[in-house]
Amino acid sequence: MTGEVFEDEAFSDEDWYGQDLTGRTYRRCTFRDVDLTEATSKGATFESCEFAGCKLNASTHIGTAFVACDFRRTSFFGATLDGCKLDGTVFVECTLRPMTVTGGRWHGVTIRGAKLTGLTLDGVALAEADFVDSDLTGSSLNGCDLSRATFRGTDLTGADLRGARLDGTDLHLARLSGTRLDLAGAVHLAEVHGAVVEA
Repeated sequence: MTGEVFEDEAFSDEDWYGQDLTGRTYRRCTFRDVDLTEATSKGATFESCEFAGCKLNASTHIGTAFVACDFRRTSFFGATLDGCKLDGTVFVECTLRPMTVTGGRWHGVTIRGAKLTGLTLDGVALAEADFVDSDLTGSSLNGCDLSRATFRGTDLTGADLRGARLDGTDLHLARLSGTRLDLAGAVHLAEVHGAVVEA
């Protein structure tokens, strides 16, 4: 029910297909092999929770917070995240495409070695995000805050970074073939490579 609070609980091998999690709060809870396919949430909070082997396929989350959560081998196939907060959350061996993402704050999120090709993350606040060795080929990061984000070994081939904030971001170890940048981004990239840009 809306407003319920769960702390330090473990949920395993449960079928939560289509459940409405609106307004619920989960703190330090563990979800193992829980089926959340087509589940919905609005304004829910998951804080320091662990998800392992779960299914969030075709689920919809609006204004929900997944803060400092740990997702492992979890599927978000067809999921929608609208205005969600994912600060400090870690994704390991997860299925993250196709997925619909609209806005939100993902500060310090870790998505290493993930296949994110063609994913649209326009306008998401991704400051200090860790995309090491991930494949963002053809993805759109238009207007994102990518300040201090890490892209070591990341494939940004054909990605759209126009309008992105790149303060403190080092792109020189990423693959940038055909990557789209606006003037500010191009100047930043040139300076990172040691060029002196003069007006």
